[in-house]
Amino acid sequence: MAQSSVSVSASQPIAPPTSIGMRFFALFQNLATLTLLLLALPINATIVLTTLLLNILTSPFQKKQTTVVATEKKNILISGGKMTKALQLARFFHSAGHRVILTETHKYWLSGHRFSQSVDKFYTTPVPQKDSQAYTQALIDIINKEGIDIYIPVTSPIASYYDSLAKPALSEYCEVFHIDAATCEMLDDKFAFSEKARSFGLSIPKCFKITNPEQVINFDFSGETRKYILKSIPYDSVRRLDLTKLPCDTPEETEAFVRSLPISPQKPWIMQEFIPGKEYCTHSTVRDGVMRLHCCCESSAFQVNYENVENPKIREWVTHFVKELGVTGQLSFDFIEAEDGNVYAIECNPRTHSAITIFHDQLQQAANAYLSKEPIAAPLQALPNSKPTYWTYHEFWRLNEIRSLSQLGNWIKNMLRGTDAIYTFDDCLPFLMVHHWQIPVLLLKNLSKLKGWTRIDFNIGKLVELGGD
Repeated sequence: MAQSSVSVSASQPIAPPTSIGMRFFALFQNLATLTLLLLALPINATIVLTTLLLNILTSPFQKKQTTVVATEKKNILISGGKMTKALQLARFFHSAGHRVILTETHKYWLSGHRFSQSVDKFYTTPVPQKDSQAYTQALIDIINKEGIDIYIPVTSPIASYYDSLAKPALSEYCEVFHIDAATCEMLDDKFAFSEKARSFGLSIPKCFKITNPEQVINFDFSGETRKYILKSIPYDSVRRLDLTKLPCDTPEETEAFVRSLPISPQKPWIMQEFIPGKEYCTHSTVRDGVMRLHCCCESSAFQVNYENVENPKIREWVTHFVKELGVTGQLSFDFIEAEDGNVYAIECNPRTHSAITIFHDQLQQAANAYLSKEPIAAPLQALPNSKPTYWTYHEFWRLNEIRSLSQLGNWIKNMLRGTDAIYTFDDCLPFLMVHHWQIPVLLLKNLSKLKGWTRIDFNIGKLVELGGD
């Protein structure tokens, strides 16, 4: 449960009004945010233009980096073009001498990442949830037109399933680095994933599948040593952040809370044991059940920072799970390390995690981890001295949360020791275009409709709109 957020509101969501003043709130919210971005534009533009000028002046003196990974140039198609993690993958493969084609759905034709020097061409596709056949055909058309050798989906929580549905058709034309539909559906189902992990002898919290509020209301909590939380099995971008502990103080409060949730056989939930401890998120790149790249970071509900930490127990858990599953693709896990040191997998997300940005200083090695089929002794991991990654505009919003000099000192320290996930010296245009093109155009669209949002996520390049998106 860890991805990023900003809002007029950057790292905490705004609770929207429910009165008839909603339109006025949306008007103020969008105008205020556009004004803030306009004020930041001269600073961002100065940084980017200065970087471009320095690149031009120093290019004659820069040594050409030899490609050590690519034995033959491949044409690689990457989806999810609005998200930083897609940009990061593009940089991996471009650095290794490959040609990168980036795609995104029509709504995000304005992606700032299309201006990256790592991206050769950019295409848009239909939204797969609205027309999966048209989406698949659009990908086939791109694959044929560009001579794609391998397709690597970088997806939203919902879209990962549609890419798995498209895999059989796409595989007739190129390699598809993604899991099959049945496995994707199982991993996305928090309860089914837990049962699968349990069958492999791996540690997970106690859990129950809930399809009716009465199951929780009538549940006997008296014999339980820990509290429980409820999570929607279908992805819910808003309610996923609700960690209300059950049972509540009174049975009446428990019943009122449970009945407020849209629980049904069509929208099942999982009641999961709440284990106190430290939360971690991971990303693993897997080929034929072998983990070829792995990272692990401390996590939180509003994740906007990534710093690799070494946790052998989590790595061993994931290694065991993917070996038993025998899949090829990208898997992300959330873990809790309990106070006794045991680790428990909370859920699995069958897609790329933004934590992959911490491989910013191992571009060619990361590309090799995806493409090579040669045996390896151990998965690629982040270097011990790799700088943590952050999103600058998220970090500057956090200044309004600072209440002491010591907090300010820690903020400065974190900024100096880390690096922005979008900005790089040799590929700086996305830093300007994401913040002052992609996001402003989305805000203007919402302004024209007097529509509000709960937060801006510069990491995944979108507005999380009221009621979810």
